[in-house]
Amino acid sequence: MTNDKPDSVIITDVTLREYGQNIPAHYLHFFTPEIRIEIALQLIDAGMRNIEIISCAHPKISPAMNKEALQKITQNLGRVNGVNLITLVPNRAGYNTFLDLDLGPDSYNHTMGIFFSAIEAHNIANLGRPLKETIEEYKKIIRDASSKNIRIIGYISAAFGYFEPEKGVLMKPDLDEVNNYIDLLLDLGVDTVTLSDLQGVSNEEKTREIFETILNKRSASEVNKLGYHPHHVSGETAIANTKIAYDLGIRRFDSSLGGTGGCVTGAPGNQPTEMLVDFFHSSGIQTGLNKIKIFSLTEMVKKELYSKIPHAELKR
Repeated sequence: MTNDKPDSVIITDVTLREYGQNIPAHYLHFFTPEIRIEIALQLIDAGMRNIEIISCAHPKISPAMNKEALQKITQNLGRVNGVNLITLVPNRAGYNTFLDLDLGPDSYNHTMGIFFSAIEAHNIANLGRPLKETIEEYKKIIRDASSKNIRIIGYISAAFGYFEPEKGVLMKPDLDEVNNYIDLLLDLGVDTVTLSDLQGVSNEEKTREIFETILNKRSASEVNKLGYHPHHVSGETAIANTKIAYDLGIRRFDSSLGGTGGCVTGAPGNQPTEMLVDFFHSSGIQTGLNKIKIFSLTEMVKKELYSKIPHAELKR
């Protein structure tokens, strides 16, 4: 099962959304709307056409996602034709914020990202309620969003496992259930479904096993709608896992500048965008991105953000 264009991939940068969700309130004077807008503009200038830009999370959980900041970012960026700006919506309250910010197709034209976990324990830790309740609410949200012609993409977190810290055990996903969740999201009309290894618990062998189990039940057109979102403490390991996913037919990948990011439930950062671009370009695989500009932007972000906000203070 392969993509119609086996020599090209689609990369989504998640720096602004994932890094932003982890910034403590007392560091927001560094992670300002202005610097976030500048990073977004430079990502676009480098050729990035898919960017997770903000999240409609509660500001008590993610102070950087307060409504005033979100309004300033969306209004100053405006409607960017040809670029898929993605805003995550965790629940009904987040969806109401999405609508209040006028992010639908008649205005700023953002894509709405929805997400739930493949493992019940992580869904409760991440979204604060059982998986069944989350899915039932999302069904209602998706139906309403679809009636407004809002584009929707889906994410399935912990699709490769979840290390439950209190029990000290690695919980494994039921891959039949993961396939059922993929079917559910596609049937509801989402454009793509991204599978996340949010804690970086999978190695190359396990990544291959899980993807093969899932993809063997999928048509080529369905494989083209699937993406991969790996986290890992080692960028090299994340890239190695991505190579496995690519070899098996996945053509959509998430990453962040410098490999930063994570999850409020505790997770290492993402695979670094600059390393991912370098890997694909050196393999003769097209990304549509300017490698020099991506590397330059990474250095700017490290200088203006990463060096000023101690890594240990980011929520993990």
